[in-house]
Amino acid sequence: MVYDFLDIFATRSVKAAQGPAAQFSADRPSDRFTEAETGFIAERDSAYMASVAENGWPYVQHRGGPPGFLRVLDETTLGFADFRGNRQHISLGNLMADGRVALILMDYPHRRRLKILGHARIVDAGADPALAERLTVAGYRARVERAILIRLQAFDWNCPQHITPRLTEAELHVALAPVQRHIAELEAELAQLRARLELAGGA
Repeated sequence: MVYDFLDIFATRSVKAAQGPAAQFSADRPSDRFTEAETGFIAERDSAYMASVAENGWPYVQHRGGPPGFLRVLDETTLGFADFRGNRQHISLGNLMADGRVALILMDYPHRRRLKILGHARIVDAGADPALAERLTVAGYRARVERAILIRLQAFDWNCPQHITPRLTEAELHVALAPVQRHIAELEAELAQLRARLELAGGA
């Protein structure tokens, strides 16, 4: 069966809230990652992941790391390393009871948003060292304790409305590079003018 993201949420209550004009069909199937999703995911340095507690409460956790810490392993599988240092283990405990997860990945500068639904499972790093190595980010000093694998159910690209553009330090550096070059050029010109004035005054 080909899943569509909106089909999953087209419950009776949601349809009632949307009204008779509601549209729950997408332009294309969303149960396989394409090059567009794979490239977008590879550039992300953070994600918000929601899981479900046994008492029914949703829990949202921020996951972060170097760009590329989220890996598309194949067209239906997303994975990331769970590093040592997590003290609460709320998401981990939730996944042991109910593997359903929802992720939101943000590209604030370009106002893009990717939503992902899937079923997660936990793999101990010692039980599958090859997988742990595959999910390790080169140069990132953190010990991988386990891998989180998410089998894709469906994804959806959101509209950019109400996404406030934000830039990371690295993105700011790139964006401001032309300004910094222009400032350097002006400073060089100013230094030359001062030198000429000093020579003229000495003469």
